[in-house]
Amino acid sequence: MRRVVWLLFCREWRLAWRRPGDLLNPLVFFALVVSLFPLAVGPEPSMLRSMAPGVIWVAALLATLLSLDGLFRSDYDDGSLEQWVLSPHPLALMVLVKVLHHWLVSGLAMVLLAPLFGLMLALPLSSLPVLVLTLLLGTPVLSLLGAVGAALTVGLKSGGVLLALLILPLYIPVLILGTGAMDAALQGMPVTGYALWLGCLAMLALSLAPIAIAAGLRIGVSE
Repeated sequence: MRRVVWLLFCREWRLAWRRPGDLLNPLVFFALVVSLFPLAVGPEPSMLRSMAPGVIWVAALLATLLSLDGLFRSDYDDGSLEQWVLSPHPLALMVLVKVLHHWLVSGLAMVLLAPLFGLMLALPLSSLPVLVLTLLLGTPVLSLLGAVGAALTVGLKSGGVLLALLILPLYIPVLILGTGAMDAALQGMPVTGYALWLGCLAMLALSLAPIAIAAGLRIGVSE
């Protein structure tokens, strides 16, 4: 089973490098949204500082959502997904590897870029570790929950809008906790509670989302 996981992970990396646009689109979208925001509201540092948590988190959420529609689409089109479903190996573990790869090439990159954009939005240096921590805990939840919607809509030719309608309500708790932690950090208040709740959501999503994704893919392939 370890060999299967490793081969699948290597396959995902090779496919990703063959389609560099899939790697760059979410990151470019994330950078553009955050970069253009000061041009719209003005360069006042106090205003940018108060809005920065919401801007960064909403940009990360939308960038993740942008990359989800094609998460299983190519595998569905070329028949690979059907072979996954028929494989004797656990489908939940295989999709977990795919979602982990998705997070590594999109979510982790946004986490690494976030401090730069935080400084651009006038966030103090003391709040940047909190920003990185919350994104590090929250973006895997966004990818896992989004993969559930992508699995349910994989058989639809134009499932992007339906995917957004299914997933956006599930993203609200992560958005509230992430921005709440940043607001608390800016006010000098403890953020441990927010971080623990985000960690609980991450563990819950890691435990249950692969099972839901596998079930959704079986439904989508059978149709």
